[in-house]
Amino acid sequence: MPRDLRRISRALLSVSDKTGLIDFARALSAAGVELISTGGTCKAIGDAGIAVRDVTDVTGFPEMMDGRVKTLHPAVHGGLLAIRENPEHEAAMLAHNIAPIDLLVVNLYPFEATVAKGADYDDCIENIDIGGPAMIRAAAKNHGDVAVVVDVADYSLILDGLASNGGALDLATRKRLAQKAYARTAAYDAAISNWFASEIGESAPTYRAIGGVLAETMRYGENPHQSAGFYRTPEHRFGVSTARQVQGKSLSYNNVNDTDAAFECVSEFDPARTAAVAIIKHANPCGVAEGPSLVEAYARALRCDPVSAFGGIVALNRKLDADAAREIVKIFTEVIIAPDADDEAIAIVAAKKNLRLLLTGGLPNPRASGLTLRTVAGGLLVQGRDNAVVDDMELKVVTKRAPTAQELADLKFAFRVCKHVKSNAIVYVKAGATVGVGAGQMSRVDSSRIAAWKAAEAAKAAGLPESLARGSVVASDAFFPFADGLLAAAEAGATAIIQPGGSMRDDEVIKAADEAGLAMVMTGHRHFRH
Repeated sequence: MPRDLRRISRALLSVSDKTGLIDFARALSAAGVELISTGGTCKAIGDAGIAVRDVTDVTGFPEMMDGRVKTLHPAVHGGLLAIRENPEHEAAMLAHNIAPIDLLVVNLYPFEATVAKGADYDDCIENIDIGGPAMIRAAAKNHGDVAVVVDVADYSLILDGLASNGGALDLATRKRLAQKAYARTAAYDAAISNWFASEIGESAPTYRAIGGVLAETMRYGENPHQSAGFYRTPEHRFGVSTARQVQGKSLSYNNVNDTDAAFECVSEFDPARTAAVAIIKHANPCGVAEGPSLVEAYARALRCDPVSAFGGIVALNRKLDADAAREIVKIFTEVIIAPDADDEAIAIVAAKKNLRLLLTGGLPNPRASGLTLRTVAGGLLVQGRDNAVVDDMELKVVTKRAPTAQELADLKFAFRVCKHVKSNAIVYVKAGATVGVGAGQMSRVDSSRIAAWKAAEAAKAAGLPESLARGSVVASDAFFPFADGLLAAAEAGATAIIQPGGSMRDDEVIKAADEAGLAMVMTGHRHFRH
């Protein structure tokens, strides 16, 4: 037998997820592999009429402490860790009656699923696996002699390898399995440590581990020369990670990024109160609107910037219906994302075979806590999600004139959207729809001017005689350091402003607003988005 092949004569199986277990165990047994197992796994295999030996017969100790102690024993770990061609190891195995274990099959207690279903603290603790990770790491370390399986999807890989190699597995396969095994235990420990940090209110633990499960290998990243993959984390948050792709091409890296931005933006609008649509291009809103129906909200969102909307992402806060679907497919759209869709709408979208339709099953909660991550050279920036919602803020009127009821409603709308625009951000809104968006400029006054220019261009496209910014309100994601940005908005026709406040020149800015006859409110909350 070639040196890189190792015959599989004895296997230990201990699995929480028993998907495919019986067929796999039966195939191993038929290939002449002796099976050892634990607890419920042993019972399931035995009940299927397959020869199996309980691990307690190997260790000479019963399972104890509610199953917490069963495989933490030299008879198990010696069988996994012994180097087969090492004379000292072989002598120790012989002296202590330890038989080699050539294949370990373990999937861990469902800790992530237990947390996701909202289990209490004690239940989560009980679902932290100890023996499983210990065995996995032992087998993976000794991959020169042992194969380790942590994923039911790899059962076929093992059986195909055994069939191809006369009951043995090659070193390349054992290495790939070992890499996956260490990644699995790392992701598992990351989920536990992050849950623990949350439970004890530790926002910046000394060690921060991040783990994910590959959802899709992508053709490339932001650019063709960059490799990329999409990973799901343990956090359950409705969005791209929970979505069922009904149709269309595979999502690209940029599609995922932009679609997430779109769905997070539209989630700011309560579907019980109003229908809302957000159109996103390059992670920035180019049109957001609410209305009595999705089709009306879409038309108003599209009017804000019909040029940028071409090739964009459309996010909806309600179930996609046929009327909205008919309008959306009239222009080239990359992705539609919604909580759900009716059959007629799905059929309409199906006529555009490359258009991706994602149905998430729900909306993300904009108030929910969580973590956001960004890499820097040699490091990782971790922060809490921006879960500040304008409806929960105490708005302070700082000008002589208070906003009207309609202005106040639009101001709140504008601040919801502004939260999702790259800083420096300026958003013009009128009657529950964006009419101009200025994003990502180095100067806030430039963002004001760009948003005003966008509003004027949108009016021209709609055949209207004056800029859509006339009679609008304006939101700024951070304070105005000078009055110039505010005055640019007033010049464009805005009548009211919402901003966080907190500048050394707030008094100067308030005075300018009063002189221009503007109403202004301050939120006390900044929404930088870099």
